[in-house]
Amino acid sequence: MAANNNKQLLTLLKFEQSKEEKAENALRNAENDYQQNLTRLQSVSDYRLEYMSRLSERTALGLDSATYNHYHAFINKLDNAAEQVKIAMNQAKALVEQSKELWIKQRQKVQAVEMLTDKRNAALMKIESKKEQSMFDEISTQQFLRRKSNY
Repeated sequence: MAANNNKQLLTLLKFEQSKEEKAENALRNAENDYQQNLTRLQSVSDYRLEYMSRLSERTALGLDSATYNHYHAFINKLDNAAEQVKIAMNQAKALVEQSKELWIKQRQKVQAVEMLTDKRNAALMKIESKKEQSMFDEISTQQFLRRKSNY
């Protein structure tokens, strides 16, 4: 029964560790997605700044209205792209937080099962130690009785 109980705990521990690993991978993926969106936002912002600089240079040199409108239309597209990336970034950040909470909860479950396993192993060792001590006591008693009967 003790061995069966220990097997069940080990099976549960492996199962919970597997779930923890999956939660950790989900968290890592969510963090990577967030970082990619952050990089995209920076790229769009940099490109917008560069395009605004070009517009400023071209305006100083003289610019026809069609080209000016083209620049502004493109800058508006960049602004829209930045907004879309910000939305994706906020969603990714929310997913990171959710994944982190799930991973923490799963980590706590693993730690609880590990603690139960450790307690169970300690109890089994204590029982085994008592059995050994009892056996040694019995051997000592028998040796004592033999010596006593020989004298």
